[in-house]
Amino acid sequence: KRQSAFAQRLLGRSKPSAVTEMWSTSESSSEETLLCSICLEVFSEPVSTPCGHNFCKRCICEAWDTAGLCTCPLCNRNYSTRPELSVNTLLRELVSQRKLDTNKSQSMEVQCDVCSEPKLKALKSCLVCLSSFCETHLQPHLTVSGLKRHQLMEPVENLEDRLCPKHQRPLELFCDTDQSCVCTLCVPLEHQNHKFVSLDEAAERSRSSLLHTQAHTQHMVEQRRLKLQEIQRCVELSDTEVHRERAEGLQVFTALMQSVQRRQELFLEELQEKQRLSHKRAQELVQQLEQEISLPCTHAPAGLKEWSSVSFEGEKCEGSVARAVRELHKELSEEFNKLRKQLASESNKEELRRKQKFEVDVTLDPDTAQPWLVLSEDLKQVYNTDVKKQLPDSPRRFDICPIVLGKQSFSSGRFYFEVQVKGKTDWDLGVAQESINRKGQITLSPQDGFWCIILRNKDEYSACENTLTRLSPCAAPQKVGVFVDYDEGLVSFMTQILQIFSSPSPAAASERNSFHISVLI
Repeated sequence: KRQSAFAQRLLGRSKPSAVTEMWSTSESSSEETLLCSICLEVFSEPVSTPCGHNFCKRCICEAWDTAGLCTCPLCNRNYSTRPELSVNTLLRELVSQRKLDTNKSQSMEVQCDVCSEPKLKALKSCLVCLSSFCETHLQPHLTVSGLKRHQLMEPVENLEDRLCPKHQRPLELFCDTDQSCVCTLCVPLEHQNHKFVSLDEAAERSRSSLLHTQAHTQHMVEQRRLKLQEIQRCVELSDTEVHRERAEGLQVFTALMQSVQRRQELFLEELQEKQRLSHKRAQELVQQLEQEISLPCTHAPAGLKEWSSVSFEGEKCEGSVARAVRELHKELSEEFNKLRKQLASESNKEELRRKQKFEVDVTLDPDTAQPWLVLSEDLKQVYNTDVKKQLPDSPRRFDICPIVLGKQSFSSGRFYFEVQVKGKTDWDLGVAQESINRKGQITLSPQDGFWCIILRNKDEYSACENTLTRLSPCAAPQKVGVFVDYDEGLVSFMTQILQIFSSPSPAAASERNSFHISVLI
């Protein structure tokens, strides 16, 4: 607190900055725009004419009343009838703000203690006289030999605060030991063997410290602002993810519930049909029996049915529920598998769209290409040939393995690129570290600085890890996307509808080593 109070006290000794002078010049030039062209004073109730010029309302009305004509004083435009004047709210606010700034500036100015009203602005303050003087009343301190010895400073209020409270002498030194301002009498009496510096030096040191603290604080504020933006982005992404999952969940469970509802309706319809058939069969037998019963009993009718051999059994429903459940299970399994594939495809497409936001433009580096490789003019395509070109050897060029790297390298953040592989039967592609070996036979593995997938024999896809890991894409891809999250240490390979492989990249997260795009033929 003592150091802060000291800083505030000493900073008042500094001279006006160039920024302040520039502001004053700018302020005086912009003040002209606030002057009425009739009275040449600052606008009072500024209004605008239809031609777009501004005047004090009282000035333009009096001018028109006096002349008997409605003419713009600036552009001489004539109006047959007195036009309606509109209040210029912008100018009104600017004038109001100027008045506030002027009043504030006047209230902050140190005034001459000798002047009678109106008091002029003080030019210097004297620590001996404990008074502030304007340019006129300062002359004795500049010409009289006795007054020349007085200590002058930039004008300040409350000069008593610049005096030692014990000895009533000017505070001229700063005690580093006690972190306080002292006068010359304080030194031998209360601050023996202490370290002292001048007030100017202490003020400059304190000012530098405050600037450093301010810069550090601004840096912390900026860090927190960025963190706040990061959290807000994460919340937005989370909300988007929740909405997407909710929509997908509703779609899935609605489809499943519809399957259950449909199977329930079929089950009930089946039971109802069995019941109808049973009732129909029973009704037919009952009608036959009733007809025979109604025959006369005086003689034995011919052609009667032998009922002892007739039996009636209702439609059997036993096991219907179990059978319906089995059919429901089968239908739900088929529906679930269909939805799972659909959702996986949609999710992967969404993930692909998200990663494509980090897409970078990649060109191949001819200085790294093996001599048997031929690059296109735009450095976007590479072909393998049987002819070795005579190229200068360099540490950057591969000499045996058919490999070419991309020109672009990345040592932070995330990036994504795509490689067209349609119709190709054999290829290797991925990313490699800057420090990889480029001479002789090369093993493609993360331990050797390569993160790659390969195609052999038209349809054998593999990921190059410690050993080859077989991959099974749904279909032969037309292009393969490669996404690298350097800071997370992750390399992912994707097709249009499926993420086919992801590999952790510990080296990317632990070493500040650049990644190059690699294409192997």
